[in-house]
Amino acid sequence: MLTKKQKDLLLFIHERIKETGVSPSFDEMKEALDLASKSGIHRLITALEERGFLRRLAHRARALEVLKLPESAAPASSRPVARGGGHVQARPVLARSVGLPVLGRIAAGTPIEAIQNEVDQVPSPDAEFSPETHYALEVKGDSMIDAGIVEGDIVILKRCDTAQSGDIVVALVDQLEATLKRLRKRGGAIALEAANPAYGTRIYGPDRIQIQGKLVALVRRYH
Repeated sequence: MLTKKQKDLLLFIHERIKETGVSPSFDEMKEALDLASKSGIHRLITALEERGFLRRLAHRARALEVLKLPESAAPASSRPVARGGGHVQARPVLARSVGLPVLGRIAAGTPIEAIQNEVDQVPSPDAEFSPETHYALEVKGDSMIDAGIVEGDIVILKRCDTAQSGDIVVALVDQLEATLKRLRKRGGAIALEAANPAYGTRIYGPDRIQIQGKLVALVRRYH
């Protein structure tokens, strides 16, 4: 038997995954349940795990999986899913989600070497995103924390070679290093701004910067 809060949280997570392919953030869960702190969400998730309704997925962008719904909830369509060792377990059918390539890690701090090889995939948070037009990178560093981007986040980028002043972009510097920063156009120069006062703004000539993508979404992992 689930408490009302446990049931409400489980159904909220289920509906969000069904709609977007990714689980909601702890802040979204806290707001949805009108709780004062995220510690309450942690306790509810732990209780749902112990009762077999929910499972945390380690090292996955969609970090929560709904294993079953309470009998009092509207029945969810389900299908058998093969797992390791031939074990088959029913799970709710989630909204169809396209996998976007994760091309490596991007520095939100000092620029690091540009990475172009696919190392993983992440479910697309939007049906309009596709591997032909979008890609993902894992964030390393803390220079964009005031923009709500922290180390370990997966940023979804739209492939483009131009951007507006104020956009958060992946910029390739001198064809060698890639960094995630807010772009500002200053006359004939380009400024790459951090969103952390501990980091300074870097200014470059336009011939030194190549825009490789514009931030359009973010996926946060919870373990």
